[in-house]
Amino acid sequence: MDKPFPRVLDKFKGHLGFRKLLHGLEKEALRVDRYGYLSQDPHPEVFGSALTNSIITTDFSEAQLEFITQPHHSIEQCMREMEEIHCYVYQHLDNEILWPSSMPCMLKSEQRVPIADYGNSNLGKYKQLYRRGLGVRYGRYMQTISGLHFNFSISQELWNTFADFQHTSNSVEFRNQSYLSLIRNFRRYSWLLLYLFGASPAVCGSFLAGQEHDLQSEDSDTFYLPHATSLRSGRLGYQSKVQSQYPISFNSISDYVESMVKLLSLSYPQYEELGVHNRSGQFQQLSTAILQIEAESYGVIRPKPRAQTGLRPIVALQKFGIEYLEIRCLDLNPFCPTGIDKQTLYFLDVFMLWCWMLISRLDSPTVWDEVHHNQAVTVNNGRAAETTISLDGVSHNLRDLGTTIVESMVPLATIIDEVCETTKHSESVRLQLQKLADSELTPSAEILSEIRLNQPTYYHLVSDCAKKYQQTFLATSLPLEREQAIDSEAARSIKQERAITQADRLTYEEYLEESAVVDFSA
Repeated sequence: MDKPFPRVLDKFKGHLGFRKLLHGLEKEALRVDRYGYLSQDPHPEVFGSALTNSIITTDFSEAQLEFITQPHHSIEQCMREMEEIHCYVYQHLDNEILWPSSMPCMLKSEQRVPIADYGNSNLGKYKQLYRRGLGVRYGRYMQTISGLHFNFSISQELWNTFADFQHTSNSVEFRNQSYLSLIRNFRRYSWLLLYLFGASPAVCGSFLAGQEHDLQSEDSDTFYLPHATSLRSGRLGYQSKVQSQYPISFNSISDYVESMVKLLSLSYPQYEELGVHNRSGQFQQLSTAILQIEAESYGVIRPKPRAQTGLRPIVALQKFGIEYLEIRCLDLNPFCPTGIDKQTLYFLDVFMLWCWMLISRLDSPTVWDEVHHNQAVTVNNGRAAETTISLDGVSHNLRDLGTTIVESMVPLATIIDEVCETTKHSESVRLQLQKLADSELTPSAEILSEIRLNQPTYYHLVSDCAKKYQQTFLATSLPLEREQAIDSEAARSIKQERAITQADRLTYEEYLEESAVVDFSA
């Protein structure tokens, strides 16, 4: 196993920069009726404009809400804001609940998955067309899979010390290279997060309609694999066989941009056959390239540029550098009211910093193959005692290697706790060690155990959780200042969307043509 930089931990003992890490959450959740069927109602007007609201918006479907927190130094504050957004949403929903699991249920047909509507502006119609393209390429069922994204950035103070340790200046180039090193390590060890936090070992029978699979079932409603962790992250989940043929290099910003430009430019035969227009002459995808836009790139982690630059993401990365990282491999935990708990976030802090301090391997075909292999093994069979994964071509027992890795994080967690005057990072690390010692403590095992012992189906388990959380949030008092802030954002978003629409000077066809011509050079 790789080792952290020699003596690097000594440089960070007592470092106050650990108090200034930034965390943010983005959580997707389907609106469903009390029977678990996907809502056919439009995005509630009380939430303002989905195009411009920075707190409550939609993702692929009109019925798929997305909640976005501000970045916070404190995990406690970050979670508090997410809880308050849930309170607000539940207290304004009409006869609907939020589905608290990543994998959907009670789907009737592809056409009964309404694509998100962002209004009549060119930008709004562009965003809807992109989603229409996703539906055409991957199917709308796949796009109803929900997840939780964790946004993370390292404080300026920690960057200064890390640069000094490596005898270099704290430049944009240095931060870019270090963040990319973190990304490479994260991808290399992301199988560990799938084991520890995967929470989708089962799916509803309706989701599998027309699909070939090797899942087991004791009835027609619940399908599963006995030792699965995160089917959401596997072949039946949020994946693209096409994209997997074109690995993205994180060796440098230029390599990353070159990889992305290729995917954004290279026309793919299957998408050419579909065509930009359908048989009725209506637009059905933005382009025939492997990626319509950068957001279509599926992966466990993404480098993100400074927000609100008005530039395409990869152009902004070239000009301004990496601002933060977006972790995308987290399932919604149906046993958590907001889909995630504080203990998970405290461990993610330690894991991210450990990846940052670790010497990294450069990307190569061998590394990519190993990453994909380890992910697939963990997704489908991660909790089996005999499961092995590969690291640098050497086979290891998954749980034994995971234990060694997490044990190596104990000194770092202790240092962070001492600075932050808490024990929560160390406690979270200990909890993960318990999961590695006993796989029945993982969320995926707990879900299957609950279905086996107390619930007739996957649907009943998640539905009961949803109804319980609805009552909890309805009974929770929302601070007046938070309610007023979300109300204000909804009103502001409506005005902003109106202004965007009124400012349009091009026809929609002209807008699409102009948007397709992008100068990717810095």
